[in-house]
Amino acid sequence: MTDLQSKWDAIYRDSAASPAPAEVLAQHRYLLPKQGKALELACGIGGNAILLAESGLAVDAWDISSVGLGILQQQAAEKGLSITTQQCHISAETLTNQTFDVIVISRFLDRTLCNAIMAALKPGGLLFYQTFTRNKLDQQGPSNPEYLLANNELLRLFSPLSIVFYQEYAKLGDVRFGNRNEACFIGQK
Repeated sequence: MTDLQSKWDAIYRDSAASPAPAEVLAQHRYLLPKQGKALELACGIGGNAILLAESGLAVDAWDISSVGLGILQQQAAEKGLSITTQQCHISAETLTNQTFDVIVISRFLDRTLCNAIMAALKPGGLLFYQTFTRNKLDQQGPSNPEYLLANNELLRLFSPLSIVFYQEYAKLGDVRFGNRNEACFIGQK
């Protein structure tokens, strides 16, 4: 067991949170295809995987944490959903070309995977991505800049994709409203 796996196993073991989908996916669920294959990458306890399966997609959910995957499997069984889970350290080699109609990533950032993520999308496939930014209002999420997006960085990282949706409010306007700590992106291959 790696230190990273131990860290996330402990977080999920101590969490009472129920799986909730990312805002970018929940608010744009109507963009999902009626059928196809979807991947939730770094799924944790699988809120996105559950929404994808409820939408009729065949879902793979990958994470380093066996505890998170166990919680997801229990939730899926209770809802009568079929989700294929895989415990793995996510790398470019784990992603195969043109496999998925939809990929969802939430609160996970590994810039070395961007090209492999885009290559894993089938032509016309959608990427839903939401993660923390450096220009945030509070200390929610990581503090290490390696895991935080610079301004408009998702647009640059996934520039080969056609932009369907982008949101990054930061400190603009009335900060009492809107998702202020994360960038949200939907791109199509």
